[in-house]
Amino acid sequence: MSFVLATNDDGIHSPGLAALVDTVAGFEPVVVVAPDRNRSAIGHALTLDAPLRADEIRPDVFAVDGTPTDCVNLGVHGLVAGKPRLVVSGINRGANLGDDITCSGTVCAALEAALMGFPAIAFSLDARDFSVEDLARAADVVDYLVRYVLVAGLPSGVFLNVNIPSGPIQGISLTRQGKRHYGEGIVHKTDPRGRSYYWIGGGLTGFEDIPGSDCNAVAASRVSITPLRTSLTSEAALEKMADWNLSLSLD
Repeated sequence: MSFVLATNDDGIHSPGLAALVDTVAGFEPVVVVAPDRNRSAIGHALTLDAPLRADEIRPDVFAVDGTPTDCVNLGVHGLVAGKPRLVVSGINRGANLGDDITCSGTVCAALEAALMGFPAIAFSLDARDFSVEDLARAADVVDYLVRYVLVAGLPSGVFLNVNIPSGPIQGISLTRQGKRHYGEGIVHKTDPRGRSYYWIGGGLTGFEDIPGSDCNAVAASRVSITPLRTSLTSEAALEKMADWNLSLSLD
């Protein structure tokens, strides 16, 4: 069985996932394996200390009580016969630009697929809420890129992080990862019983002006396509560190 595997981190009932699936299903069979609830900002977490349950809520659509990375693993290894031609993740509510990629469940689902050797694309929409118009424009981007990658493929160890601006789109850019800035990330308060609690998540205050970056592209109302690598090794640093004295005795 040949199919496209779809997942997300906003949960199985997200309008963004529905738009993604409806678009791809117009030209390829789709199997959906997605979290049963919102698992945003969970990154590349994998559930190892508890069993996972996958409920088939309709044919080829599974809700999993786990993370996006869990969903990719089940979609590839456990739930259906065959292997996916492509893994798509999204359409996420909110952009995943710059540093966001390290904690994004949407992006890390695509990372997991790429680590397994499958081409993968993560799609995110730079909007707090989905509008009919924005989803329609995002669906056009999905249609174009999925068709393209199914034919052209991707280099080994590379997956795509795609960010779509809200409002009219002024074009598409190949970009590099940018740098976002956030405000103070911890809110400290006291509950009615006198116990302290902490809320993580500072507000976005801006981004660095880096020509050719994903942040700059989306700010200019352009779709950003950033090719990311599964390997985090810095080859430049390895070269610079080659003359380090590493003869320390540990006896």
